[in-house]
Amino acid sequence: MTATALRDQPITIIGVGAIGGTVGAFLHDAGYDVTLVDVVPEHVRAITERGLRITGLRGDRVLHPRAILADEVQGPLGVTFLCVKGHFTASAIARYGPLLAPDGFVVSLQNGLNEPIIATEIGVERTVGAFVHFGADYLEPGLIQLGNEQTIVIGELDGRITPRAEAVRAALTNVMPAAVTDNLWGFLWGKLVYGAMAFAISSVDAPISAVLDDPLGRAVCRAASAEAYLVASAQVARLENIGEFDPNQFAPGPDFLSRSDAVFDAMAEGSRKAIKQHMGIWRDLKVKRRATEVDVLTGVVVAKGRELGIATPTNAAILELIHAIEQGQAGMGWENFRTLAERGGVTVGV
Repeated sequence: MTATALRDQPITIIGVGAIGGTVGAFLHDAGYDVTLVDVVPEHVRAITERGLRITGLRGDRVLHPRAILADEVQGPLGVTFLCVKGHFTASAIARYGPLLAPDGFVVSLQNGLNEPIIATEIGVERTVGAFVHFGADYLEPGLIQLGNEQTIVIGELDGRITPRAEAVRAALTNVMPAAVTDNLWGFLWGKLVYGAMAFAISSVDAPISAVLDDPLGRAVCRAASAEAYLVASAQVARLENIGEFDPNQFAPGPDFLSRSDAVFDAMAEGSRKAIKQHMGIWRDLKVKRRATEVDVLTGVVVAKGRELGIATPTNAAILELIHAIEQGQAGMGWENFRTLAERGGVTVGV
């Protein structure tokens, strides 16, 4: 497979919310043969009738990729980008995996550790991993807002640099900066360290900067990422940066407070200037009132920590709180940080 091979074949994008919609729109704009697939009839209808509107960082554009409903998908499928929420990965790959052509493969453009789930269904040899961190929000049917740009990193599960990975990278450079890595798991586990902090931030109805400026909010975020770092660093030799977020700064040590504060200071300052004032998690909880990906991110940290004998009380408390908010049993007030601090044994300045 050559670096430009994906230009010569159709690409199917499963799930066209913030990630899939952005990827599909810009690949279509670059001349690729893409088909967008979604389960929301209103979204597919809007794209078909009016086009997919992308607003935000790159201006305001309307693009017209082909969009169909999930029930309309027919095999054989070749190159397939899976962009559904992590908690839908198992059902999605069970549905679409059998439709793959013999030489077809799936690229996971998702949050969480979804690659093992995909590989179990279709095989490691037909699974490609990716780290995705650009900021976008699905606002309504046919409308996505792009908030920031981040490099998409492609990786084979065994760390090899292959022509296939290079071909995926070449295609995705039309969407975001893109690179190939031999340390995919370093990115994916690093994202779980970031995610631990992100779920803590999103448990309160406030902008990112406001949470990180609050002493107790920052202390809870620090504890969550520190626990996740211990779990993640037990899985891989090297954790990779998640954009400007360096998960290695949450390693224990005499300068732990100053290192972690520097990360949070930079995040808070950057978010004050950003289009996106909230995490996508906040949007799931506050606006869409739907289940988040907490089980495939924070839930993994807690489960793996239990398996390894690494204490994760803050993450366990966050997991329980997010579930309560999802189920309408808890609100998104500032008192949540007091609850998380008590359950996690968190003290300000520690």
